[in-house]
Amino acid sequence: MRDNDNLKSQDKILYQIKRRGPQKARDLAAYLAMTTMGIRQHLAALEAEGLVEPTPAESQGRGRPVSEWRLTEAGHKRFPDAHAEVTRDLLISVRDLFGEDAMETLIDKRTRESQNLYTQALNSRKSLRGKVDRLAELRSMEGYMAEVEEAADGSLLLIENHCPICIAAETCQGFCRSELEVFRALLAGAGATVEREDYLLTGARRCSYRISRKSGRHAADPKGKAATQ
Repeated sequence: MRDNDNLKSQDKILYQIKRRGPQKARDLAAYLAMTTMGIRQHLAALEAEGLVEPTPAESQGRGRPVSEWRLTEAGHKRFPDAHAEVTRDLLISVRDLFGEDAMETLIDKRTRESQNLYTQALNSRKSLRGKVDRLAELRSMEGYMAEVEEAADGSLLLIENHCPICIAAETCQGFCRSELEVFRALLAGAGATVEREDYLLTGARRCSYRISRKSGRHAADPKGKAATQ
């Protein structure tokens, strides 16, 4: 039986692989401030439980090929799914009983409620980056494991490393369309466009959204100065 310290370390490893994608043992050791030998021992234990698996080893030139470790399907299921199976069954029942129009009504209601909630939360942020950071915080609270990266051209990437409604979205992709519409409406006022780049339902390991300023690197305030958070 594993002790609490091992459980905590292994949960951290699973989280890092979920957040960053397939990882080499030495990189996990660096992220988590552990020895490579210790990481390998934890990975072996997680592999025995069927939670992780090695990818085909890549040649590093001289020396032994190095494998990366990725989550198995069971590993992905360790993360919150917002009662997805129940949600999926309910959605199927709504569609069967009331038809596609009822599904669209349900999605429209969720869109309005999400947009109102996010709008209130983002109102205090003045810059585009501030708004996107706040949106990522809200999405993380909902289980999406969201983060923001800034590209060299000044565009922002809103990354969602987990989708707690993935099974529901597979049943009705209108939920994904709704989320994109909400993001676009939220950030249009800050002079930004939003495009989906990665999409879980087409085989990507995550969902991500490219947020670009329509003109210039920074959104400007009425006096022509770059807006701040």
